[in-house]
Amino acid sequence: MTEAAARQALLRFVASRCCYGSRAAGELAIQRLRQLGTYRYRLETFSESRLSEWAFEPFTKPGAARPPGDDPLDPWDVEVGPPRLFQGQTRRCRVPRSALVRDCHRCHGHGRSKCGVCHGAGRTRCVTCKGSRRRLKQQKRCQLCSGTGRKRCNTCSGRGSKTCATCQGEKKLQHFKQLVITWKNNVFEFVSEHHLNFPGELLGKVSGENIFKDENVVVYPIIDFPEPEISLASQRAIAEHSAAFATSSRILRQRQTIELIPITEVHYQYSGKPYLYYIYGLENKVYTQDYPERCCCGCTII
Repeated sequence: MTEAAARQALLRFVASRCCYGSRAAGELAIQRLRQLGTYRYRLETFSESRLSEWAFEPFTKPGAARPPGDDPLDPWDVEVGPPRLFQGQTRRCRVPRSALVRDCHRCHGHGRSKCGVCHGAGRTRCVTCKGSRRRLKQQKRCQLCSGTGRKRCNTCSGRGSKTCATCQGEKKLQHFKQLVITWKNNVFEFVSEHHLNFPGELLGKVSGENIFKDENVVVYPIIDFPEPEISLASQRAIAEHSAAFATSSRILRQRQTIELIPITEVHYQYSGKPYLYYIYGLENKVYTQDYPERCCCGCTII
């Protein structure tokens, strides 16, 4: 990190804040650049879980049901290609040989159900005369219902029943097992202590230089890393993921990485007073607590 780059990072930061003046950033005198850094360990476990649930649809294809004595496949025996590694997705598909045909439970195999508006009568009360057969305030026969007080039900066209919405008039339903497959990228992340007056959560929003990568079906804990905290984090992460996912799902792939996140501590003077700000991440983000030229309008300092 050079003085010119440090100043440019501060100028970009000031320009993004409505209550920060740019004069101080342009005129301050940088006294010292202290190059620091911290490590970020990340373990990604790409897992697959499966469950089956019963579903149904109108039975429209005779002969498509499961033959007698032909047992359905186990959910884990169904071949389904996974998505790209370390990208979550949920997919649904049928379990082969699981189809069963039954009468529709809603219409009891009739293909039609009682109209819910006229309750099977085929006629409803006239909305104009309210069933009185005469128009209100006029002692004349209601022309809409011809003086009957009732009119044909518009919902069922006077039939008293309508096509069953469940089986769509097919009278039978095909029940089948639906396989729900969930691929998930489970992430464990740890940032080593940096012992600076600097919010650690900001480091999770930036990238660092990748100095180590290990990818396999199952990875093993890192040992003897120069920063002991990273080795301990690797051991803990792998143990936690193994306990959490090895029994309830299948681990398809694991990947562990170590990044070095650069942090530069910038000491400077302005109007004879000492100040400090930090530049962090490959994006050269800035954090400052005491920028000298600002007004109090509630800006968040990040």
